[in-house]
Amino acid sequence: MKVEGRLADGRPVRVELDGPRIAAVTELRDAPDVLVLPGLVDLQVNGYGGRDVNADDLSAGDVAELTRELWRRGTTTWCPTIVTAPEDRIVRNLRVIAAARRADPLVRHAVPAVHVEGPSLAAEDGPRGAHDARHLRDPDLAEFGRWQEAGGGLVRIVTLAPERPGAVPYIAELSRSDVIVSIGHTAAAPADIEAAVRAGARLSTHLGNGAHAMIRRHPNYIWTQLAEDRLAATFIADGHHLPADTFTAMVRAKGTGRALLVSDSVTVAGCAPGDYTTPVGGRITVREDGRVTLPGTDLLAGSGSSLIECVAWAVTHTEIDLATALRLAAVNPARLLGTEGGRIEPGAPADLIVTTSDLSVLRTLVNGVPVHGA
Repeated sequence: MKVEGRLADGRPVRVELDGPRIAAVTELRDAPDVLVLPGLVDLQVNGYGGRDVNADDLSAGDVAELTRELWRRGTTTWCPTIVTAPEDRIVRNLRVIAAARRADPLVRHAVPAVHVEGPSLAAEDGPRGAHDARHLRDPDLAEFGRWQEAGGGLVRIVTLAPERPGAVPYIAELSRSDVIVSIGHTAAAPADIEAAVRAGARLSTHLGNGAHAMIRRHPNYIWTQLAEDRLAATFIADGHHLPADTFTAMVRAKGTGRALLVSDSVTVAGCAPGDYTTPVGGRITVREDGRVTLPGTDLLAGSGSSLIECVAWAVTHTEIDLATALRLAAVNPARLLGTEGGRIEPGAPADLIVTTSDLSVLRTLVNGVPVHGA
């Protein structure tokens, strides 16, 4: 199989596939007026198009259909993100995700890991975000062990607030097991963040969000994370979570080698404007501009955008060009997970998308298999 078009840097190419791998990339004198891009890698997906990986009645079929919907949106690799909940629901849904992977090799390829966001988060309004305060609790290694038993070791990212009692030894133990511990939804003092990094924390979750509306000018937990080179950071570039100037300054501070884009999409992402009742967050509103809020407020309740829409926003509204945006949305997250994706070069996985110049997805290939488009 071969795919022709232009790479993100404008070069016309033919990409030849040999089963699940890219066999060759040949430069051409001309090519069709489409872009050939690496499939996107999203480390934070709660749901999309009416499906939610946190639902009480989540089925393996729901996980498979959500995977297919993300393929249609250009995301070829994703981490189902389970949020703060009673332990029995976290364990149940980890079992369901594991079953969905066993049932379909392409789903298994597309879902290399699970992200658990919580339940050890700050209880204060603002840092807690939309997480259910009733189910917040301190980190517990025995509970983490039950998560891993249920999911067959699928949990590879855990977001927590490092100021919670017991967080530092918990971070150290997870890090020894090659689990990525991420700082997020925190009201931590700088010393707490520094202790978490020394213990092995490697990431900041949607930095600049899950925070107080008003914080001390300095020091504060945002500056400390931005300045810490041992922390990579994810950002939600949907035009609602971070203004363009804030996003630009944060990426400059963190550097494009340590910055990643995530969608943080929720169940109503991709849905028409209106009021919805979700399985986890209760009532939320999708506004005409796509902003997802708690009803009657400006408080964000997750993102209504897919990752490729975040890429398009970043390219349109900031100094980041398409090649750099793809580094943030494909190369860097794949590297963090330890997978081979995000690249178009011989030997790389054949996870590709073909788009129009404005990033509308025309075709998607996963592991060399066409899963969307002609």
